[in-house]
Amino acid sequence: MTKPFQILVVDDDESITFLLQTEFEQYPEFQIDIAQNGTEAINLLQSKIYDVALLDIKMPRVSGIDVLKFINESSPSTQPIMLTSVVDVRTAFEVSKYGAYDYVTKPYDVDELIATVRRAVERRQLLMDKEALKIERLRRGRDLVGKTPIFREVVANAKKVAASDAFVLVQGPSGTGKELIAYLIHQESPRRDRPFVPVNCASIPDQLLESELFGHEKGAFTNAYSAKQGLVEVANGGTLFLDEVGDISPATQPKLLRFLETGEFRRVGGTSSMKVDVRVVSATNKNLLAEVREGRFREDLYYRLNIVTIAVPSLRERKADIPHLAEHFLNLKSKAQKKRLSPSALAVLMSYHWPGNVRELEHVIEGAIALAHGDTIEAEDLWVNASLSGKEKPGEPVEVRHQSPVTNPPTGDSLCSLEELEMKHIMKILEHNEWNRARSAEMLGITPKTLYLKIKKYGLKEN
Repeated sequence: MTKPFQILVVDDDESITFLLQTEFEQYPEFQIDIAQNGTEAINLLQSKIYDVALLDIKMPRVSGIDVLKFINESSPSTQPIMLTSVVDVRTAFEVSKYGAYDYVTKPYDVDELIATVRRAVERRQLLMDKEALKIERLRRGRDLVGKTPIFREVVANAKKVAASDAFVLVQGPSGTGKELIAYLIHQESPRRDRPFVPVNCASIPDQLLESELFGHEKGAFTNAYSAKQGLVEVANGGTLFLDEVGDISPATQPKLLRFLETGEFRRVGGTSSMKVDVRVVSATNKNLLAEVREGRFREDLYYRLNIVTIAVPSLRERKADIPHLAEHFLNLKSKAQKKRLSPSALAVLMSYHWPGNVRELEHVIEGAIALAHGDTIEAEDLWVNASLSGKEKPGEPVEVRHQSPVTNPPTGDSLCSLEELEMKHIMKILEHNEWNRARSAEMLGITPKTLYLKIKKYGLKEN
């Protein structure tokens, strides 16, 4: 069963709240909390995230309009529905100005009220999906592809663990598809209809990560002109995916641990604790146990994250999947006429050891599509730092740099230092992607943070 939506009903008339609670109890998709006055409502809103709030406008001392203003400032994703006996133009304008989703007049038509609440829930879901932009990228063809026994076992284990709320640590080298495994766990879980919110802990500066995760209050720091919900609030009821969790700084680790243990957090600059219900899936390409021994990662945090471990194999451990993956990327990346691999091109792909894993294969296929003249991709259309030609020693680690489709590999007539070669290559990739740093970092097989440092190191600037 999916997680119920949280509804707050606020009215100083006990007969009204009793009636509404009785009616809503017939709908298992909703869970109801009751507040008999505005002060009680604000206290509840400070400690829990609600999907919808039903607010009686006329209450003594703290009115429904006052509660509406508080929601507008502190919990903007909560959808307020105003309850009123009389609707005039002035009242309608005021509640609209402060972000009310709708209003319902007394006496209530219960069917109309339930329908309005459902529409408000749908609107909140759309807002949450907009916050979690990476969901759409995952849904546009970034599918799990593979038929080898080792990969099928990973998928089977992910589906098994999905039914529980146990925290999962997904381990594996960069580019193996750890985020897709996390998304599969979410899709197979009872939380599938609630948000899946990915956070790349390596790409967010240390000083901003806490604010991104837990949000901040108005005035918490310079330029904090309004309160901001953290990603843990966006993920409420759903799944929070902490990618590259091994890169979280020692200063933030204890705050994350407290949240994982209790579900409670405080916004930066806030004094009230709030509580959410999220399932946490994390991923890392690091050996976290070694990080613990070196004192860079808290042992208690490691064991809290590592309730269940799923190890994702490298591509060289599942080479029989390469033809299926290549076919998938050809279908996904071909804009007009679909291209195919020649036997010689496939043989080259099968002989390479893929240090960049599935992500590297995707970029190689994308580049080959751009380079191929006809509808067949030949061996010479494949390029990864000359590694596909087999010049490296078998099994020897190679730092792979993906070449842009619009550039050519350096020749003996253009010899330069490794640093200069790296600088030129990074510049070519940035120019090819019109200085889109996220896309360029993905093509280079590095994190956005590493790309930023490289740009700063070499003094690269957009023309």
